[in-house]
Amino acid sequence: MKSTFLFLGALCAGIGVGMGAFGAHALKKILSPEMLAVYHTGVDYQMWHALGLIGIAQLRMHAPDSNLLTFAGVLMFLGIILFSGSLYALALLNLSWLGMITPAGGVCFLTAWLLIALFTIKKQAPSRYNSNARR
Repeated sequence: MKSTFLFLGALCAGIGVGMGAFGAHALKKILSPEMLAVYHTGVDYQMWHALGLIGIAQLRMHAPDSNLLTFAGVLMFLGIILFSGSLYALALLNLSWLGMITPAGGVCFLTAWLLIALFTIKKQAPSRYNSNARR
């Protein structure tokens, strides 16, 4: 079964590794310590949410028709682009107005995690007292 979120999660994780290495080696002598910290925050959040996308892909294997999981995956990917992307651009281009985009990415992340939580609440496990269950 094709999994878009597994692909996106793996892609974002791979790019995150590259961005982290680039920051640690190429940018260490170029950026101020403050901007390097901003850059690394982007890498950290990208990596965590890449893993989140991979987790969503796993959950969707058990509930492929879940709109909650689909929307969570879209928001998580959008959050990576907005949150981490804006922090990378802020650190590299020193355009302070990009800081206004970062919170929108954070809202995407928060909403995605809340949708996953809602999915777990709505997902009904079979009751062990079900009349069809074996004893």
